[in-house]
Amino acid sequence: MSRVQLKKTFTIMKNQCMPKHGVNNDKVGQIEQGVFIEDHNVMCYIACVYKAALVVKNNRLDRDLVVKQIDALYPQDLRGAAKKGVDKCFDIQYKYDDVCEGIFYSTKCLYESDPASFVFP
Repeated sequence: MSRVQLKKTFTIMKNQCMPKHGVNNDKVGQIEQGVFIEDHNVMCYIACVYKAALVVKNNRLDRDLVVKQIDALYPQDLRGAAKKGVDKCFDIQYKYDDVCEGIFYSTKCLYESDPASFVFP
C-alpha cells in the first residue's frame, strides 16, 4: 500500500471515530503533523482509531497486532522506522491508568520518534 492508500484506509476509521468522541477536524486534523491537543475526547478519538485498526487488545495497544498491521499496510520504506517507534513508545501507555490517555501519549511518542514515518488520519 502507498502512503496515500494507507491514509484513505485510515480516513474510514477517522470518520467513524470523530462523531463518537465529539471531535472535529479543528481538534484532530493535524495529529499527523504533530498537533496533539491534550483533551480527553481527542485522546479517546485516537484510541478509537487504533481499536478500529484492530490493534487494541484488553484496552491497550498490542505490540504484536501493531507490528502485524505495519507489515500488512505500511509502505516498505516506512516499516522499519515505524517498528522502531513502536519499540521505543509502546510501554508509555502503561504509565497511565486511563486507556485513552495511555494510547494518546504512546501515539505522541510515535510521532516524536520519527515524524516522517508517522501516519495518522
